Amino acid sequence: MNITQKQAIKQLRELKRLGKEVRLAADGWPSRFQTLVAIIISARTRDEVTIEVAKKLFAQYPTARALARASRKSIEQPVHPVNFFRNKTKSVLACARILSQKYNGMPPKGIDELVLLPGVGRKTANVFLAQYGTNAIGVDTHVAHISKQLGWTRHRDPKKIEKDLGRLFPRRMWKNLNNTCVRFGKTHTSRKKKDALLEEVRSLA
Repeated sequence: MNITQKQAIKQLRELKRLGKEVRLAADGWPSRFQTLVAIIISARTRDEVTIEVAKKLFAQYPTARALARASRKSIEQPVHPVNFFRNKTKSVLACARILSQKYNGMPPKGIDELVLLPGVGRKTANVFLAQYGTNAIGVDTHVAHISKQLGWTRHRDPKKIEKDLGRLFPRRMWKNLNNTCVRFGKTHTSRKKKDALLEEVRSLA
C-alpha cells in the first residue's frame, strides 16, 4: 500500500463527515446478548429490517434463557422478514442455549470464544466487540469495498483486509472503522455517487 497512516486517518475522518448518524443493527440494545443476536440476524439484511425484527424477537424473548427455552417455530415467526431466516433461527436458538448453559446468559468477551458460538464468524465477533469498546475491526462488504477503493488494501479476503487495516490505522481507531464505513455506505446508496465521493476522499491522500 502506498498510503501513510496520516493520510488514511484523514480519509477516515472525511468518510465520517460524509455519513449520517443512522442507527445500525448493533446499536442501542440494552444487553450484550441482544446486541449479539441482532448482529447475527443482520447478515445480508438491511439494518432497518433487522432492527424491527429484533425488537419483536426481544419483546418475546429478552434474555438468552428465555430464547433458549423457545421452539424453533416460535422464533421463526418474528425472524421471518430477514434473509436466510431459517438458518438464522437455528443459529440464534443454538447460541442462546450455549450462552445459557456455559456463560450465564451473557456473551463471552474474547474473540476466540465468540467465534465458537453458532452464527458467529470473525466479522460478527469483531463488530460485537467494537460495539463495547474493544479495539476490533469488523470487515463487512462496506469496509471491504471502501478499503479497496481508497487504497487501504489490495486484498479481497476479509482476514487479509483486517490485517492491512490493523497495520495502517492506530489501534485506538479500529473500533470506529466498521461503523464509519457502514454509515457512509448507507448514506450514499447509489453506487455511482458513492464511488465518485470515494474518489474525492482518495484524492485527500
